[in-house]
Amino acid sequence: MKITRQELRIAVIADTHNFFPESVAADIATADEIWHLGDVCQSTLLEQIKRIGPPVTVVRGNNDFFQSLPLEVLHTRNGLRFRLIHIPPPLSQLGNTDILLHGHTHVPRDEIVGSVRILNPGTVGKPNRGAPASYAWLRLTPEGVLDWKIIPVTEPQ
Repeated sequence: MKITRQELRIAVIADTHNFFPESVAADIATADEIWHLGDVCQSTLLEQIKRIGPPVTVVRGNNDFFQSLPLEVLHTRNGLRFRLIHIPPPLSQLGNTDILLHGHTHVPRDEIVGSVRILNPGTVGKPNRGAPASYAWLRLTPEGVLDWKIIPVTEPQ
């Protein structure tokens, strides 16, 4: 069976903490997928995100007590292995993956450690350490070339 690859646009959000502006919802409605890296905080907000339309993958954050969500999700897209998690693991435990995506720190990140690229979209809902509220677009070509872009949230928290 031949696997057909296509360009993918994945909206990556994290740490919404019950805040999800309409401008973000409108922008990410055009995504092929939405990945939420934890700390949704209320199930009603998760339902709102799911109603946007694209398929949603969500991992459990340390403030997500409302339902059973996985602590970690592994995806393979266009030949790349992605690990989605809320709290970043110690660098010695990055795992057998190409890209590690995490939330928790509320600060955007784009770093390569060994052979693993570590990405964090920042926080939609609670800016921290001087970093503005943000989310990210992950664009993945059919050949597995990744483009990562942080988008500032323009609506006040």
